[in-house]
Amino acid sequence: MAAISLSKVEETAPGLAGLYRTAGLSLVKHGLDGQRAAVYLVVDHSGSMRPYYRDGSVQALAERVLGLSAHLDDDGSVPVVFFSTEVDALAGISLADHRGRIERIAAGLGHMGRTAYHHAMDAVIDHYLDSGARGPALVVFQTDGGPSGRFAAERHLCKAAALPLYWQFVGFGDPDSRQFDFLRRLDELPVPDQRVVDSAGFFHAGRDPRAVPDAELYDRLVGGFPQWLAAARARGIVV
Repeated sequence: MAAISLSKVEETAPGLAGLYRTAGLSLVKHGLDGQRAAVYLVVDHSGSMRPYYRDGSVQALAERVLGLSAHLDDDGSVPVVFFSTEVDALAGISLADHRGRIERIAAGLGHMGRTAYHHAMDAVIDHYLDSGARGPALVVFQTDGGPSGRFAAERHLCKAAALPLYWQFVGFGDPDSRQFDFLRRLDELPVPDQRVVDSAGFFHAGRDPRAVPDAELYDRLVGGFPQWLAAARARGIVV
């Protein structure tokens, strides 16, 4: 059973009902029906991301993640971390306030800096620990390029593997760009030499992320989650 019912979604956010239904089908397909998890969204706010804020791609991703979260978490909201050189904002998107939410937040942030993953990862880790949560969390981490501090990003991912956090990286932009080589390498960091479990995945959403069908996007967002859950439970990371 979903954390939030379809009738509640239709009442609170009718425009997301279709996404909610599609997300539910994907969860069933991957054996995650009834699974509970916190959901986070991290979005790149570096200078090269301007076109994706302007054309609504970031807003669309946030709404899709919110539709998925309604199955996994019963609070009807998703914490959103905006990052560039530092953490630019820690905000949220909810069923009750989702239309244009990302654009409104971004409009008030000002300067768009470089791409430093580790500050955003710190913000998610701190939020999770401060919340007192003990269950698993799915972190959707969107970016259009590699980080300015690669060693710091890798170190943070390896250390965070001991926590109940699964990081699903999503690339926006040219799929042939060497910018994403680092993320592909993060996806393949050896276990257990560098991290206790495989706690991350990566897929590329292309130059027009809005064109990725909802069903395909959800399959890619949750496809690695069951394997991580099993490994994390075996290690006592998820109880």
